[in-house]
Amino acid sequence: MKKVMVHAVTKLNLGDDLFLKILFERYPNTNFIISAHNMYKKYYAIYDNTSVHSSSNIVSRGINFFMRKFGQHVFIQKSIAKKCDISIHIGGSIFQQKVNWKSQLKNRKSLLIENQPFYILGANFGSYTESKFYEGYFNLFKKYADICFRDDYSYNLFSKLSNVRKAADIVFSLNYDAPLTDDKKVVISVIKPSFRPYLMNRDHEYYEKIKEISINYIKDGFDVVLMSFCKAEGDEEAIKEIANMIPERYEESIKVHKYYGDINSALKEISSASAVIATRFHAMILGWLYEKPTFPIAYNDKMFNVMEDVGYEGKYIGFDNLDRLTFEDYRIRNDMYITNISKQVKNSEEHFNVLDKFIK
Repeated sequence: MKKVMVHAVTKLNLGDDLFLKILFERYPNTNFIISAHNMYKKYYAIYDNTSVHSSSNIVSRGINFFMRKFGQHVFIQKSIAKKCDISIHIGGSIFQQKVNWKSQLKNRKSLLIENQPFYILGANFGSYTESKFYEGYFNLFKKYADICFRDDYSYNLFSKLSNVRKAADIVFSLNYDAPLTDDKKVVISVIKPSFRPYLMNRDHEYYEKIKEISINYIKDGFDVVLMSFCKAEGDEEAIKEIANMIPERYEESIKVHKYYGDINSALKEISSASAVIATRFHAMILGWLYEKPTFPIAYNDKMFNVMEDVGYEGKYIGFDNLDRLTFEDYRIRNDMYITNISKQVKNSEEHFNVLDKFIK
């Protein structure tokens, strides 16, 4: 049985957890090890082939603190990986230029192990502003066994490298067997804009618009579900602010869904909606998968890029044009656009083509 070290974002984000669900279920006879907070042990207990090395216990924290003194920021992760056959980094926006990008790049170089393949699955590249950021990763990417991006923009940046490929977002390959119903409700995935530096000072404008959307749907006879995908990124804080702005007479029609690791419950919420208002990237993709009328509120380039890749022809709005949004743009009606993603569902499987050959 192959043993695989998995690197991923583990902070109870529905999108990131869907990546892991798809990976673990695709290879039931492979032993996956992931370094994550201790709370993930109960969520991953449903996967017989997965074990969690807790990065939050006192011993791990102590070792990590000590090794950082010697510049070994990823000491424990690398120690675990050395006992595995391969390493995988699976995730979406994992190559963004942040303040500490030089340190992060150094850590990623340190995770490479001689004669052990390292795979990157499901990512997009950017956003970034410095050429040195791009150049640093171009040189790092040469050392990976396989890199499969999820959008044309990222692929084109590195297409000169023979180990770089492109396939549709991994979540398109989700086995989406939640019950499809229409419960006369609209699911609105909510974000806290200012969690992202480039959307600083945009919270109030966005919250006002979500309040307006919610009230309009309630007046049109629908219940509204304000949905959090990730507490750590401020989604729940945003929902609280929005809920406080909605008049009391509409309270009975407002519900809240908070994601705490129960993927099936989250999928059921979306699959039973009449429509999805998607600020979250994967709320948009899940809305398409469940063939729901979906209205994207695009907050960054990755959403625009995938809409272009898919050939999306429906209506949407970007943050720069929120003030122009009207009820007619997103109101549920018979001609509201549903996206045909059959090509993406099939194409997304190609993320695993190279890994299949190694594992299977």
